[in-house]
Amino acid sequence: MKITDIRSMSETELEQKVKDLKEELFNLRFQLSINQLENPHKIQETKKDIARVMTVLTEKKNAEKKDA
Repeated sequence: MKITDIRSMSETELEQKVKDLKEELFNLRFQLSINQLENPHKIQETKKDIARVMTVLTEKKNAEKKDA
């Protein structure tokens, strides 16, 4: 997921995206534990996507507080 796509989302979309990514990460870890995961690198990519989304979400919330 590209940062430009993430920055164009609203706060509610970002919160939903974090929820979806965390659910995906859970499923990937479950697949890894039962040896059905074909691409283990996908776990690392998902973690980085979660971090990117949470960073942008924090930036937007801090900008809101600063403006108020």
